[in-house]
Amino acid sequence: MSNRLAFEDSPYLQQHKNNPLDWYPWCDEAFEKARNEHKAIFISIGYSSCHWCHVMEHEVFENTQIAEFVNQHFVCIKVDREERPDIDKHYQELHSLLNRRSGGWPLSIFCTPENKPFYAATYIPPYNQNQMMGFSELTAIIAEKVAQNDEKLFQNADEITAFMQPKNESVQATLLNDKIIPLFVQQAQHNYDEINGGFSKSPKFPHVSTLTTILTIDRLQSDEKIKTILTHTLDSMALGGLFDHVDGGFCRYSTDESWLIPHFEKMTYDNALLCTLYAQTGVVYNEHRYLEIAKKTADFMLRFMMEDDLFYSASDADSEGEEGKYFIYTYDEIITVLEHLSISNPHEAAQSIGVTKEGNFEGHCIIRLSSNTQPEWFEPLCSELKILRQSRAYPFIDRKVITAWNAMMIESLFILGKTDTIYTEQAIRSLHRLLHTMQVDEKLKHSTLIHKTPKIDAFLEDYAYLCRTLIEAYQSTFDERYLIDAQRFANKALELYYEKGKWYFSRGTFMTIAELDDGTYPSALGVMVNVLQNLGLLVDPKYSHFAFKSLEYVSLKLMKTPIYYPTLTTEVIRHLKEQRVIKGSSANLSHIGVIRYPFVLLKNDETLEEFTLCGENSCFAATKDPSKLDELIASTL
Repeated sequence: MSNRLAFEDSPYLQQHKNNPLDWYPWCDEAFEKARNEHKAIFISIGYSSCHWCHVMEHEVFENTQIAEFVNQHFVCIKVDREERPDIDKHYQELHSLLNRRSGGWPLSIFCTPENKPFYAATYIPPYNQNQMMGFSELTAIIAEKVAQNDEKLFQNADEITAFMQPKNESVQATLLNDKIIPLFVQQAQHNYDEINGGFSKSPKFPHVSTLTTILTIDRLQSDEKIKTILTHTLDSMALGGLFDHVDGGFCRYSTDESWLIPHFEKMTYDNALLCTLYAQTGVVYNEHRYLEIAKKTADFMLRFMMEDDLFYSASDADSEGEEGKYFIYTYDEIITVLEHLSISNPHEAAQSIGVTKEGNFEGHCIIRLSSNTQPEWFEPLCSELKILRQSRAYPFIDRKVITAWNAMMIESLFILGKTDTIYTEQAIRSLHRLLHTMQVDEKLKHSTLIHKTPKIDAFLEDYAYLCRTLIEAYQSTFDERYLIDAQRFANKALELYYEKGKWYFSRGTFMTIAELDDGTYPSALGVMVNVLQNLGLLVDPKYSHFAFKSLEYVSLKLMKTPIYYPTLTTEVIRHLKEQRVIKGSSANLSHIGVIRYPFVLLKNDETLEEFTLCGENSCFAATKDPSKLDELIASTL
């Protein structure tokens, strides 16, 4: 018999509708029941493609013996963190406070009947094991203490709740200066893995924000050492494993240091951001192989993750109950395909792409090139392996549409469209569909399912990423409507979430401060400052004032450890180095090639016959020759 989650739209909540646990969605009814019946509250937060969420569901939430006890003594609430990032952010902060380390998913929170939290963890095994307290034993202790009104437990909960309340802290600002650039480079070099590329040890994430800032710095000062950090990392990630050569697209992260063994889930935001990074780097360095990776990533999203021009949120790591089953191959399967392609020495060829009898992943094989030069038979091999996959069950796809993540993907298509107009055409269609779908009664919404009416109001990240995409749409098409919409949404974000330099992520169920650091993807605060600086140059200098006040508010942290805040660091550099705008007719602007200076925008003015180079308050020079623009820009800095 299904529980209350059966009535929810979220695919993640739907996954739990048949659990014996008597789940509630996040709702007033659940909290009223806890208060009226004096029961502890258990809040579980996760998302549909989360591997360890599946593990905990199977081990704990499907355990009928555990469910019988928990249903009697607890009110249980399930939250989709993609649907409600505000709730997730609040409780992730709680986990960090109580455990002195970052959290993750599944996130497990226990609260008093008055919804005051006192315990936070991530994955919890069903029973005590390896010095970890089991869910069964933990819930027994908590149920007894709540029933007995344990004074210490309730006192701790009161103190924690008081500590979690937003505070009006005094701001210590410091001078923003050029020292931030060498400091960022130094900190990036310190974390850089010289052998495998990327940063830190396993598990290894792409750190797109850091790499993007490195690209920006190299465009400013042509530093071969930092360029190597970027290109070595991009080359290493593209060899295979993290990057899927067969279907295209990137997996979430690598469980090892060499990018070989991924966690096989594919997220829209990862693929959007990596598509953008490879496309931008390919254009700046004139590297065709980076553009090919970007195109294969975009093509994966268009084939597997799009419906009616909108993009789904994620695909799962697991299929048929096994992690990675869809993606991996046996040694014999690879050899058979190579023989079918008439490769003279199939066993030697197999070895060159990481395929051995022993396998490189639990006795099976993940395709991985030994260098960035592909054998001429590699693409035909991938085509044959794609056919093999068609007989397999594709991993579960979460068909949720999230405004911020769709905006990221659409922006990447506009950027890639500068090399192939087919992507620009798709970007225009997708942007129009997103705006039509996610505005209800002139209010921007956060998420929905295809063909359903969105219900959850947008958060700061939705406004920020949508505005940035609208500006990119203007840069690609010179359609003034995009710029007008960007200004309209930016004004609304300022109204809802800005307060004297301080930004909030949400001000609804929980009032959460906008994060400075680039976590799962670039911070909404960093993206919003980028939007304001762009609008300050293209529309009205008042937006630049808001951008500066936002940077000043967090300046002390930025100048101390910029490596934690790559997106905001880039915006500090933009502020210090100044932006430039090239004005001209749309016909002329469309013929501008690669501009070396990273902080340049284009603005349509059909009255101009020449390219006119301007700053925020004045214009400097004009030319009819686009090849002179780099030289002109350099002369004004």
